[in-house]
Amino acid sequence: VQLQASGGGLVQAGGSLRLSCVVSGGFFSINDMGWYRQAPGKLRELVATISSAGSTNYAHSMKDRFTISRDNAKNAVYLQMNSLKPEDTAVYYCNADVVNDYDPSGPNVYNYWGQGTQVTVSS
Repeated sequence: VQLQASGGGLVQAGGSLRLSCVVSGGFFSINDMGWYRQAPGKLRELVATISSAGSTNYAHSMKDRFTISRDNAKNAVYLQMNSLKPEDTAVYYCNADVVNDYDPSGPNVYNYWGQGTQVTVSS
């Protein structure tokens, strides 16, 4: 299973970017998907998550500016980022809980990370 993120780049403050992440490989289904970010010298932090049913959860500081969505048919998750600020500069990582297989006790869920995509917001 691989997660391929794209869509990062350099944008001026107030601008917008849309990140995409596609899950590929052999698996049965995807449960929660999400985006995290890590700025230089800081810990990785939650941006937003979305369940397979579409329920969303956001970090408080990003809730009004960012929108997470997913396309289950394409095994993809997206992050629309508006009104970007210099403090949003970070490497953004996608994350997914993937059902790889089943055993008699039920589904085996594994957590995967994408490679990260750089978002830089200039002032």
